[in-house]
Amino acid sequence: MTTVKRICVVGAGNMGHQIALCAAIAGFKVTCTDVNTETLQHAKEFAERYLPERVKKGRLTEEQARQAQSNIAFLPTLKAAAEEADLVIEAVSEILDLKRKIFSELDRYAPSHSILATNSSFIVSSAIADTTTRPAQVINMHFFNPALVMKVVEVVQGPHTADATVATVMDVAKKMGKIPIHIQKEIYGFVVNRILSAINAEALNLYERGIASYEDIDLAVVNGLGHPMGPFRLLDLIGIDLVYDAGMERFQQTGDPADRPSPTVVAKYTKGEWGEKVGKGFYEYPDKKKES
Repeated sequence: MTTVKRICVVGAGNMGHQIALCAAIAGFKVTCTDVNTETLQHAKEFAERYLPERVKKGRLTEEQARQAQSNIAFLPTLKAAAEEADLVIEAVSEILDLKRKIFSELDRYAPSHSILATNSSFIVSSAIADTTTRPAQVINMHFFNPALVMKVVEVVQGPHTADATVATVMDVAKKMGKIPIHIQKEIYGFVVNRILSAINAEALNLYERGIASYEDIDLAVVNGLGHPMGPFRLLDLIGIDLVYDAGMERFQQTGDPADRPSPTVVAKYTKGEWGEKVGKGFYEYPDKKKES
């Protein structure tokens, strides 16, 4: 097993900066990078707000917060961020060509022993591994949104992935306070999202057929099935843009019209109503709108 002390997170968006903070709080030395300087700055500002808030709530001591802050650095270039990493976690958009480009660059910049993981929620690592000279060290390490809260991490072993790589990533996830799930064979969408996608597809189908409003469908799922939130509220939380990107990526791979994003998702995406992070999706989030 590789001994992981330094972690690089590629992508400082909502998922990336939260994964980076999780690792920093757990005691790893972390670098976080993004091609968008504004996104990187927002990630840095989030960390500076979040850690003191955790102290106020009694979730962290002042010393733990100070240590976590000292553990994390936000760097503007991929080379600088990855050059000392034992584990790299890529957390960019669900676009295969973009991920392949990043992994090819990481193969040049990261040390030869480094494990290269993708946080993709649908794309399997075997679609990326051939861009590197280290396929045995390429793996899916899929966190859930919000990464600072959600416990499960799907660790997906591709046919190219070494058992030692799996063991290392499972160990890192546990040290981050997560519950790692070992998925032994690659499958599109893994476990959680395959189940979730089936629920979301039926919810959208019922809404689009005029069977019930999205508000009532959410109420039914929360109060009838005991879910913490309904499918439409969850789509807003995940990000409708991410759902659209994942659907389009899948459709381009299969050519099956059934894999296209639903008409409702396409309409929301086109209008820029991407959910909670922009202040409006199926529901409105006035506070988030003020922040953006």
